[in-house]
Amino acid sequence: MFTLTRADGYLISTDPGRLDLDRVHHWLCTDAYWALGRDRETLDRAFAGSISYGVYRPGDSRQVAVARVVSDLATFAWLCDVYVDPAERGHGLGTWLAGAVRDHLAALGVRRILLATLDAHGVYTKVGFTPVAADRYLELDRREPPVAPVTPVTGKESTGQSPLTVEA
Repeated sequence: MFTLTRADGYLISTDPGRLDLDRVHHWLCTDAYWALGRDRETLDRAFAGSISYGVYRPGDSRQVAVARVVSDLATFAWLCDVYVDPAERGHGLGTWLAGAVRDHLAALGVRRILLATLDAHGVYTKVGFTPVAADRYLELDRREPPVAPVTPVTGKESTGQSPLTVEA
């Protein structure tokens, strides 16, 4: 089991018994764009098959953030479901959590960690993550219904038509 305490008293723990999965489910299924509407059974199975990192507030030990890692614990990991309670944002908890996960996995010998984000690149680049080489990675996405691609211009789902018209 991994634990780490920050100088201000925030604590990270991989103890699954400490996780408040009711709270995590509420955060993810109502406020995380990648997991909106995720049912509780799916969340429970996902967390049961992963390493989960909870962040706990000093004083009352209330869970204020979470991250989940899917890994073989030897060579590869996928960092996902990273979420910081909106009331606790702005204190560097996301960056601290990402760095702690990176360091914990490195100590286990994991050399490659992937993640996906639409809007938190700054959090992850602070701890060494860089964009992937697009021509190296492939994806098989079988979500139902199929998810429309997001356009880089608007950040909205693509309709297949150009989102922008420029006239000379």
